[in-house]
Amino acid sequence: MARGSLRIYLGAAPGVGKTYKMLGEGVRRVERGTDVAIGIVETHGRIQTAEQIRNLQVMPRREVEYRGTVLYELDVDAILARRPEVVLVDEYAHTNAPGSRNEKRWQDVEQLLDAGIDVVSTLNIQHLESLNDVIKRITGTVQRETVPDAIVRRADQLELVDMAPEAIRRRMAHGNIYPPERVDAALANYFRPGNLGALRELALLWVADRVEESLTGYLDAHGISDPWETRERVVVGLTGVSGGDALIRRAARMAGRVGGQLIAVHVAVDDGLSHEHDAELAAQRKLVAELGGTVHDVVAPDTAEAMAAFARREKATQLVLGASRRSRWHELVQGSFVARVTRLAPEIDVHVIARVEGAGSERMPRRRRPVAGRRTTIGSLLVVVGLPLFIALTLPLRDSIDLSTELLLALVVVLAIAAIGGWVVGIVAAVVASLLLNWFFVPPYGTLTIGATENLISLVVFIVVAVVVGALVDLATQRSLEARRARLDAEALVRSTTSLAIDPHPVQRLVEQIRTTFDLAGARLEGRVPLGDDVAVVIASDGDTAADPTIRLTLASGTLTLYGGTLSADDERLLQALADQLSLAIENHALAAEAKEATALADVDAVRTAMLRAVSHDLRTPLASIKAMVSGLRDSTVAWTPDQIAEALLTVDEETDRLTMLVGNLLDASRLQIGALAIDVQPTQVADVVAAALYSANLPGGRVRVDVPADLVPVLGDAALLERSLANIVVNAERFSPLDQPVRVEAASIGTDVHLRVVDRGIGIASDERGRVVQPFQRLGDAPVGDGVGLGLSIANGFVTAMGGSLMLDDTPGGGLTVTIVLPQATDVAVPGGAR
Repeated sequence: MARGSLRIYLGAAPGVGKTYKMLGEGVRRVERGTDVAIGIVETHGRIQTAEQIRNLQVMPRREVEYRGTVLYELDVDAILARRPEVVLVDEYAHTNAPGSRNEKRWQDVEQLLDAGIDVVSTLNIQHLESLNDVIKRITGTVQRETVPDAIVRRADQLELVDMAPEAIRRRMAHGNIYPPERVDAALANYFRPGNLGALRELALLWVADRVEESLTGYLDAHGISDPWETRERVVVGLTGVSGGDALIRRAARMAGRVGGQLIAVHVAVDDGLSHEHDAELAAQRKLVAELGGTVHDVVAPDTAEAMAAFARREKATQLVLGASRRSRWHELVQGSFVARVTRLAPEIDVHVIARVEGAGSERMPRRRRPVAGRRTTIGSLLVVVGLPLFIALTLPLRDSIDLSTELLLALVVVLAIAAIGGWVVGIVAAVVASLLLNWFFVPPYGTLTIGATENLISLVVFIVVAVVVGALVDLATQRSLEARRARLDAEALVRSTTSLAIDPHPVQRLVEQIRTTFDLAGARLEGRVPLGDDVAVVIASDGDTAADPTIRLTLASGTLTLYGGTLSADDERLLQALADQLSLAIENHALAAEAKEATALADVDAVRTAMLRAVSHDLRTPLASIKAMVSGLRDSTVAWTPDQIAEALLTVDEETDRLTMLVGNLLDASRLQIGALAIDVQPTQVADVVAAALYSANLPGGRVRVDVPADLVPVLGDAALLERSLANIVVNAERFSPLDQPVRVEAASIGTDVHLRVVDRGIGIASDERGRVVQPFQRLGDAPVGDGVGLGLSIANGFVTAMGGSLMLDDTPGGGLTVTIVLPQATDVAVPGGAR
């Protein structure tokens, strides 16, 4: 019997329409004459989904009793007895009730497929086993019902049911996913825009990977080796040489413009002779990863063949190579690398990027400098003294050793002289050594006459080998010195750049680094130079500044003088680069100081203006009411009834409370402004804080509804400050909420945090206004003048931020504002000791 086919509708989250699509597929198949039955469907009370069932036959469910409760599961036996052509099975990842034949519903589906029945099912991305830990980090929820990825990948058809996060939240707010009593909690927790966006991306990537697997399998099955340009795949070669980072960035831009994939490959030759630029290659690998690409390594005897084969294997559409650094002679002898790759992979577009000298952050290689005079003198002295001494030491062995052995020993001495004195001294040493060997070791002795032809050839070969090898040794010595100097220069630039990046006041450190880099006796920076938060006139690094100055540089804000030492031309170029960074540090510090001063003045001016406005309007109103009531009560010409006296006293009491709150908020705002707020962070019970906040708010009965679980984990916070914050938020919410819509205070644990929400049904706050209303003395444009000074949300935000939490403003579904206080849980968290 042929196995049935499996079709899965995959969604990023509940409510995207998977079940709706599955039922619609069943209806279409019935209309085409296919025998379709519904094995099990979960409509969750959604009217539109239930209407899709139409005339489809619904199979009876199997009843399973578990702990006194009857559960309804898929009846596999009934479906096997009925044997429809297609069966619809909702919720592929569902866990069956204990006592069922199979533990998971996907195992029931496997039985139906083995029986030759086609199955159409639904699945959410969070139920895939491989994504379980990722889903937990995103949503804070552990998925208990999972399906192995391999089972889902075996599906014959996999269709993504996609919907934008905003659309899902609208459906939720309209009551099309969950019942009304669950809407607010769902929108504030699992169905947050960030969560839905991340889940959507996971679903799209997973399906895209599945599609690529299918395409690769098809190409392999049909023997298709040419790339299909369904997606641009840009391959770039890594060599580790200077300028490679520019090549990588160019390839990344090419891939990014077409939404393609960046793939880097490093081909290592397996002859064991090639030199690898390990540091540069590691930096290029890191750059590829930062640009979103992948890096592969290939070991092969031929670089061009390996590059072409890799590009074909990866189905590359474009291959990016750098212009050759080899000489024309090398290309004439061994051929062009680019030409060979182009010939070996004619179906791939090959881009050759011009080599830009000095690209990137590396310094240009220095011109080869002559060996220092001291080393030349030592080498010349060795020619005059060392070679005669060598002849004198080996002359007693003339009759016991061959001429070839003597020539090899002399070659060692000549190479040592060339390494010390340079290639010119090496050539002189080779000629002098050959003459001495001819005089003392070649018959007839004591003359320059050479009796045997083979001795002549040996001496000529000795001179040639000594000159060539000596030149190579000298070249290697020069390259080693240049590499060491370049490394030291690079380290100096890195240290100065690091100081600029991490040190808030890097001037003193940069001056000291310049002194130590060039091993100078002292360095002095004069002028109006910022040091810390002050302005210094002179900065002198450790060292002697009494000697004559070596060099003096004029900077933007002063003069840099260096003492005690000599600088080469290369040293002066490096010094200029370091001096430029020093000037940049001085300029940045000056600009930062000016910006800080301007910001502080602006803040002070804004606070002063707002404070005067608050005093002139909001504080005067309760004082005027209290004054009027007290003056009236004291007027002996007015006959007050007991009810009128009680009402007047109540007004005085309410206005006094209002005045007390205003003054308290002003004091809190001033403490936050100057940073004089003492905080004692301790494990705090949310329920206790909520009760205390509502008591201090003193709101009319029935205006606040509380939903805080009794077993909610404690939070890390200051109980007093959290109470003040919550009281201000609740008072603000009650002020704007309609009389028939009480304010809701809810709390829930999400991941490692606790979310404390205050939900109202008021006018809400536009998204572009939310950043402004948490600033001091800011109110909505239509708020009455006497309705607070605009400090409630500002103080709450300041207190919560000081405790290490965050305050968020969101829309309430159906209208209103939801203010959420997010604080970390106190479980398994070290609590800072004492106040801070």
